[in-house]
Amino acid sequence: MSATDDAPRTAGGSKAAAISNLTVRLLSQYTGRGPTKARTFLNDDMVTVVLQDTLTKAEITLVGTGHHETVLSTRKTFQDVMGPDLIAGVEKVTGRTVVAFLSANHVDPDVAVESFLLAPLDNGGGNHAASGNHDASGNGDAADNADATGPAG
Repeated sequence: MSATDDAPRTAGGSKAAAISNLTVRLLSQYTGRGPTKARTFLNDDMVTVVLQDTLTKAEITLVGTGHHETVLSTRKTFQDVMGPDLIAGVEKVTGRTVVAFLSANHVDPDVAVESFLLAPLDNGGGNHAASGNHDASGNGDAADNADATGPAG
């Protein structure tokens, strides 16, 4: 596996990379195929992972024959089952407690979002130094592509 830096690595970038890779790995373990793109955003008390190209060949076949709801229902079930592993991984990487986990999938375009609300820090604010984002490909390779202030707009 290789990693490519497009911007200086920050604490937030390293955490975002770890969360992206964790999410891709878990989806692959649970569904037999991981997404080809994953991007994690860390912002104060929120971690958001945006996944692209998530559907398996079987799910693509079902969507192509009009069975969108079946695919979405199955994905919801996978998220319910793997949620505890995702939460544990995010808590380990961030060192913070996840107080809520939300997951949503869409079939056209093929995207998913995993969101984690973190317990507030004792100092009453988010960890601004750890803000950042990260891209990861489905094969686990990762590239940190933004600094602690987030992507250039």
